Amino acid sequence: MKLNGWTIGLIGVGLISAPTALRADEKPSGVLTALSSTTLSGYVDTSAQWNMGTGDANVPGYAFGGPGKADGFNLNVVKLSLEKPVDAADAWGAGYKVDMIAGPDANALATQSLGVKGDFGLKQAYVAVRAPVGNGLDVKLGVWDTIIGYEVFESINNPNVTRSYGYTMEPTTHTGLQLAYQFCDFFAATAGIANTYGSTINGRPFLGGATVAAVEGPKAESYKAYMGSMLFTAPTNWAFLGGSTLSACVINGFNTATAGTGTAADQTSYYIGATLATPVTGLKFGACYDYANVPQQTLTLHKSAYASAIGVYASFQATEKLSLYARGEYANASTAATFGTKDVFETTATLQYDLWKNVLSRIEFRWDHAEHGNAYGGTVAGLPQLNNSFILLASLAYKF
Repeated sequence: MKLNGWTIGLIGVGLISAPTALRADEKPSGVLTALSSTTLSGYVDTSAQWNMGTGDANVPGYAFGGPGKADGFNLNVVKLSLEKPVDAADAWGAGYKVDMIAGPDANALATQSLGVKGDFGLKQAYVAVRAPVGNGLDVKLGVWDTIIGYEVFESINNPNVTRSYGYTMEPTTHTGLQLAYQFCDFFAATAGIANTYGSTINGRPFLGGATVAAVEGPKAESYKAYMGSMLFTAPTNWAFLGGSTLSACVINGFNTATAGTGTAADQTSYYIGATLATPVTGLKFGACYDYANVPQQTLTLHKSAYASAIGVYASFQATEKLSLYARGEYANASTAATFGTKDVFETTATLQYDLWKNVLSRIEFRWDHAEHGNAYGGTVAGLPQLNNSFILLASLAYKF
């Protein structure tokens, strides 16, 4: 279609629209086609926390906690996700995902490849492809979430706001190659090979300096971390048990900050977990067990260290908007540096009420008890003075 200069000028300043015949000839660019299938999502996670009593020099040693969140208002993390999922109907499908995070929890996750923390980080960034092998082999290459554990980094996807000790002792992310295969409706398996056990993007086990060489000896360039997991899901014809799950995982690799000791060592972690549906509508239970074995813990004492945690969970959907969650846990370790104490019990109760659209609003109470000695509170002569910690917090998170 031929247009005169006057018409083109009016279209350019937006006073008239392009003729229908012209628009029909237009075709979307390759960039626009790709972007049309990309989704943007994320959340803003905030909280207000009161550590009851005085003195917050020593607080429970769970992940993403610490004195910096006690007795005040907190921005925990902001997350933005860009994702193009792999089309399940496409035998040679491809996609990607990028999780960008900002805030104090981005520093605590410690994925920064240069080791420079500035309240910003990447949690995941991978290319995903599918190969037409059997039922379809799903492949991820890049940085992806660990395959182990009952809880995840995103507190909005966990039953409780604060993390468990089981989560605290697990790896969080890996840089490597992951393969996942769905054998049938009730059984799936995942395997992976990564640079290290730890979270540092592009980390290497042979670039750890003198500490690594003294503890473990020099690592070969071919040294990698290996992992595998299995997931069983009860079929829907198993009455009320339908949808219940049983999972198991093992990970072995080099951890540059093993069990909170600040030393570096080869580490093996084991996990088994289950979720159980019940005949009571809205009531579910869960349980998990974590164990980590850390050989050659220190520079001077070449012995084995360990940490373990067992947790039980309960959830009840009381009404359309009201949910109740509870967690009980016992954790112990060969060194107090792991959890802040060698033996600890914790109980957490969470009430969730969906008052606002897209907002997750929760109130939580947490009690931690150090079984031997005092681990919490202020200090006298440099030593903590309390064996119990009581925390009350409120959390608001906006999801989009």
